[in-house]
Amino acid sequence: MKVQARIAAYHRLAELPLWRLLAARHAPEIAGLLQTLLLDGERRLPASILFERLQHHLDGVNASDLPQELPRTAQAYVADWLAQGFLERHLPDGASEEEYELSSQAAQAIRFLASLEAPRTAATESRLSLVIQQLVQLAEQTETDPAARMSALLAERERIDAEIARAAEGRLATLDAKRALERTREIVRLADDLAEDFRRVREDFGRLNRDFRERILGDEGGRGELLDRLFEGVDVIAESEAGRSFNAFWALLNDSERSAQLDAALDAVLSRTFAQVLAREERGFLRGLTRVLLDRGGEVHEVLQHFARSLRGFVQSRGYLEQRRLNHLLREAQVQALQLRDDVRARQRMPYLLQLTTGELGSLSQWRLRDPRVDQADGQVLRAAVAGISLDSISALVAQSEIDFRGLHRDLHELLADYAQLSVAQVLDLRPARQGLGSVVGLVSTGARHGIVAPDKTESVAWLGNDGRARRAHIPLIWFMREKRDVFA
Repeated sequence: MKVQARIAAYHRLAELPLWRLLAARHAPEIAGLLQTLLLDGERRLPASILFERLQHHLDGVNASDLPQELPRTAQAYVADWLAQGFLERHLPDGASEEEYELSSQAAQAIRFLASLEAPRTAATESRLSLVIQQLVQLAEQTETDPAARMSALLAERERIDAEIARAAEGRLATLDAKRALERTREIVRLADDLAEDFRRVREDFGRLNRDFRERILGDEGGRGELLDRLFEGVDVIAESEAGRSFNAFWALLNDSERSAQLDAALDAVLSRTFAQVLAREERGFLRGLTRVLLDRGGEVHEVLQHFARSLRGFVQSRGYLEQRRLNHLLREAQVQALQLRDDVRARQRMPYLLQLTTGELGSLSQWRLRDPRVDQADGQVLRAAVAGISLDSISALVAQSEIDFRGLHRDLHELLADYAQLSVAQVLDLRPARQGLGSVVGLVSTGARHGIVAPDKTESVAWLGNDGRARRAHIPLIWFMREKRDVFA
């Protein structure tokens, strides 16, 4: 690459939030505050909590002996960091206030600074072993010669047989504590990088969603390929290269066998003696690795599904046609303005009068405060007539208002003696819902706790309501297994 092209590339990078953060005037203070607030602990905070904690830290920095002071308020710094691209702001569904989190580039810059403070060994044995292992596996999985593949498998079998023989004799070759600790920390670094990759994947989906919308609005012709696919009900974001890659990764992450292997390996490593030397943060990260990956992946999966649904709804509701019309009008206005640029001066008075919107202003002294005593409720207590209630009526009311989990557990315990596994629909076919919808809700709740929920799959269930009418609903596919039969005893 020529030096001019390299310099031009770095000029483009200098416009990114990552570079701006590293080159900021108060870069050490900004990076330290953001890392403490939104990276080391919680990754997302509501606005009120973020303002409160940031102001507390600002007061501590200004009262310390640090050379730089931060005189602005917490709200002012958050607004500036949001404009600079260091923070991202979201309003989750059902939330009462906005939430803030680090942008992917700001997190990358802070992690880079942290790596400079505690640099890792230049060439560790664990990293070299990882490279060799991946290269050997790649060579084996891309081998097309059956003879060579057979030879490699026979050699691997001989090695495994020899290892089994040594284990039978009690001669186990294990890693020493120092090398085991080194490999564990390398795994922690790799897993931490993997967890942070989810943020970049989410931003990629956001850019993909915007690109698709721009393509729809910019296409002045008839229905193109993208519109045709959307009208056919295809989720173009989920079917894109990035969507397919993430869906494959998400399926692997939710594979029960792989998840069980990962949990077992984490428990085994944390029970070893060398693991006691790990820092508390490292042990906590490993202990919650599965949950962190599932949570981060779940957020990206929800974003993927939301973008796919919103894009398809945007097209099917014909809202893009109005957006196209507005874009066309704006372009016409710009063309006409460019044509008049040389004929009309900027300060020339035009024979047009624009009616500006106005609002009536009033003094606060004109307001009348509401007196809460006006709406004060009458505190008089009236004696009610005594109602006659029997034990039978009480039992009927309880049966109508509470789900009979004991009866549902008894049915499951009896049915699983004859069947290896049952879905909710199969259970209802064998034992009709005695409480109508309440029985269905009880089975779903029980399955969520003691069954296996199949991801992204549903089934249709039917039951008779208390009024005798047949009803049907789609619920998540849940399996009750014979291995959990004793739970319902």
